[in-house]
Amino acid sequence: MTATASFAPTIDVHAHLLLPEIEETVAGRPGLAEARALDARRNGPAALAVSGPMVGARLPKLTDAAVRLAAMDAQGVDIQLVSPSPSHYHYWAEPQLASTVCRLASEGTAAHCAKAPDRLHGLGLVPLQHPDLAVELLDHALEQGLRGVEISSHAPGRELSDPAYEPFWSRAEETGALLFLHPFGCTLDERLDQWYLSNTVGQPTENAVALSHLIFSGVLDRHPGLRLIAAHGGGYLPTHIGRSDHAWRARPDTHGCAREPSSYLRQLYYDSLVHDPYVLRELVRSAGADRVLLGSDFPFDMGTEDPLAALRAADLTDHDFHSVRGANAAALLNFV
Repeated sequence: MTATASFAPTIDVHAHLLLPEIEETVAGRPGLAEARALDARRNGPAALAVSGPMVGARLPKLTDAAVRLAAMDAQGVDIQLVSPSPSHYHYWAEPQLASTVCRLASEGTAAHCAKAPDRLHGLGLVPLQHPDLAVELLDHALEQGLRGVEISSHAPGRELSDPAYEPFWSRAEETGALLFLHPFGCTLDERLDQWYLSNTVGQPTENAVALSHLIFSGVLDRHPGLRLIAAHGGGYLPTHIGRSDHAWRARPDTHGCAREPSSYLRQLYYDSLVHDPYVLRELVRSAGADRVLLGSDFPFDMGTEDPLAALRAADLTDHDFHSVRGANAAALLNFV
């Protein structure tokens, strides 16, 4: 174990922020009611009945920097990478409204992080539904002092393999911006509208689909310098990549990428939020200990209140433990 790894700060790369000004801005706008109705169908009434009070109880942690910092102290977390709640994506919005939403998200996140600049670093948003605006709004986020932007697994009618995103990938690569891939919703729709399957099955499915589009389409061949962090450990893909490799070897129609799909896992980063120590060990094995970062999904109920305990449960080597705990993120954030 290197001294640098063991002395690195503890860094949580998966923590969220609520910005009421965004919801005030979209209130009553055409398209919002339809988007909320779709979300309700996808999640089902039982999930919505639980989620509303859950978020309400966590509003102080989601909005008040002092409360956030106290919670971080209790967890033993030194630094958070803060991203807007994915509920702020609003990928239904027309161009002008979408631009306003993303500007509010980046400016609001920057203002929140400015209350503790040594401990809070932020990400903004870009409107994936309008690829022609993505570069401009990525630049706006970076101009606010943010580290990059958060994106979902797809936008309506567009996968991440869509050629329209090429200028965005190029600009992110050129600037070194961080991209945090965090799904919101699942296109399996009402099939997952019971037992919170929309989240427990839907989120890792969306991660796997999005990463597969990036790999198989050759985006990672064309942009090897992308710095992309996949939430939820990358979903099902890293631990089931063998099937993708087999398809690439067996079928010529899978050859949109230059190499076996598993070889691209080590071009990406992943948070540690997989809720199973054995899955975390397998993620470290398949992606590399230098590619996994501590993540908690702070402060939502599908996260972990003790990310360090979850990491210790994986029984990694000391070097790998400290790499995931903070050394990898410190290098990614240019702290070392």
